[in-house]
Amino acid sequence: MSPSPSASREVNATELLQLEQQARRSGSGVEAEALLGVWQLQLVWPKGQQRPSAFSGWLLRGLSARLEISADREGLLLSNAVNLGAVELRFRGRGRLEGKRPLLLFSFERLQLSLGGWRLLERNLPAPAPQRMPFFALIHRDPSGWLAARGRGGGLALWQRADHPAAVANMTTTAP
Repeated sequence: MSPSPSASREVNATELLQLEQQARRSGSGVEAEALLGVWQLQLVWPKGQQRPSAFSGWLLRGLSARLEISADREGLLLSNAVNLGAVELRFRGRGRLEGKRPLLLFSFERLQLSLGGWRLLERNLPAPAPQRMPFFALIHRDPSGWLAARGRGGGLALWQRADHPAAVANMTTTAP
């Protein structure tokens, strides 16, 4: 088994792709409990690219893009949110893990737009067709506080747990 990237050294596309191949072969071992918390989006690699998109990463970090995952008796609760000052756009829904890799399948049921603490808009969202359900193929959950996954559209994302800020400062990316 290859060593996993840690916050004390560089995280690069080559290493993430190796971890992804390993996850495809034998699973990532990521369990629901390891996903609980607030995940801040750090980097995004567009489909087929070896370098993260500098603009997308900068923009999403600037908007405080985050994925919040909690659990109740029925499964996982997901919330995906961005902020522009006091304006927050949030999607809420449910998710579940499936398969050995595993896939985090999810569906957002509600859209909320808030200003400060005031909810300006709240709408129900239509459920996606089962074969079009969004997902993240979980690649690796590192003990240092980061999570890598590939989305339905083929992009690769790297998140950092919000309660591991020191690890974020040490993460760098390099081309293979």
